[in-house]
Amino acid sequence: MAYALQQLINGVTLGMIYGLIAVGYTMVYGIIGMINFAHGDVFMVGSFLSLIALLGLAALGITSVPLALALTLIFAAGIAALYGWTIERVAYRPLRGSFRLAPLISAIGMSITLQNFVQVSQGARVKPIEAIIPGGIQIMDQGGFAVRLSWMQIAIVVITMSILGIFTWLVTKTPLGRTMRACEQDLKMASLLGIDTDRTISLTFVIGAALAAVAGFMFLLYYGVIDFYIGFIAGVKAFTAAVLGGIGSLPGAVLGGLLIGLIEVFWSAYFSVEYKDVAAFAILIVVLIFMPTGILGRAEVEKV
Repeated sequence: MAYALQQLINGVTLGMIYGLIAVGYTMVYGIIGMINFAHGDVFMVGSFLSLIALLGLAALGITSVPLALALTLIFAAGIAALYGWTIERVAYRPLRGSFRLAPLISAIGMSITLQNFVQVSQGARVKPIEAIIPGGIQIMDQGGFAVRLSWMQIAIVVITMSILGIFTWLVTKTPLGRTMRACEQDLKMASLLGIDTDRTISLTFVIGAALAAVAGFMFLLYYGVIDFYIGFIAGVKAFTAAVLGGIGSLPGAVLGGLLIGLIEVFWSAYFSVEYKDVAAFAILIVVLIFMPTGILGRAEVEKV
């Protein structure tokens, strides 16, 4: 019982990180109907930006942990937002009217470019960092096995759910959200009605990249090690989470992330860790067979 509870806590924490990355995927897909396959590498860049900022603030003698974390988060999210804006301008906007595979190939090229840029500039070795938010609370002790909930795990859940609430409000209650929903329904008609669709799409990429940087920041603090390849692995898992939850749905992205995180952690705990990814993708296949639009996805209406 205690062991299962600990794995549940670990799975929810990992799933929240996947879900936050998946929100970026689902936002971009909801607007232009395309997958930003460079999004996972923006998450990786956000992790490295966070590491660079933390080391830089330590070198400047800033010892206040809350201040250092706040400045790091602002720095990483801001620079990552510029990466998102650049990806949209370079890899998507010039090819928006081309055949559908062209932006996909361009995004994959951007992904490879970001991976190699970080590998060359930061090195291929794993970058470790000491725990900045140590400690936690002990929930129970059963047979000498202590179930612990760390402060970092609590922070990840609270931040992810807060961001989900904020962006649900943004999409449903604000003028920007109305323009995003209009572009999602019919991009050409939204343009004819006077909506600046290029600006709306750019803002969607910027917001998605900033969220990926927040996920990268939390990943660095939680696991304490990063390398240039984490973007590919996390990106595939987050894309799977977005599809599983129903791509185009913000709550679905977080729900899919939770399911992928729980499947991965419980499979690793009770079965072979080498096959945890196989288990996650097998569950995705089974769900899509019976629910082709995902758990919370909506069936697309063909425009004629």
